[in-house]
Amino acid sequence: MGALQQVLVVDDGVRAVDRSLSGELANLGYASVTASMEAADDVLAVIARPAAVLLQAPTRRDPAYARRAARLRGQLRDRGIPVLLIGDAGESKAGGPVDLATRLGAYVAAQPDL
Repeated sequence: MGALQQVLVVDDGVRAVDRSLSGELANLGYASVTASMEAADDVLAVIARPAAVLLQAPTRRDPAYARRAARLRGQLRDRGIPVLLIGDAGESKAGGPVDLATRLGAYVAAQPDL
């Protein structure tokens, strides 16, 4: 078995325990790095290509965050890196229970170990 696949979690800087995805990712066998939206480009420049990026939506509406998120999604899509929006309007609350095994697994199961 190769190295753990790495996932980048980009959030709004709020690191409350009830919004943490790193523990759930570890339970699924993924290594994760968490960064704020402002630091995402810098982190992507220094880590190995992530298997996926989880974009955690802020709990409050923030137009500047939404613009940066759209730009980041476009850049990652161009590089072939899947982006999953977590805590979007379709969920009951931001950071709420998410079936990451299903949502993330479908994107990265076929990805080769890097």
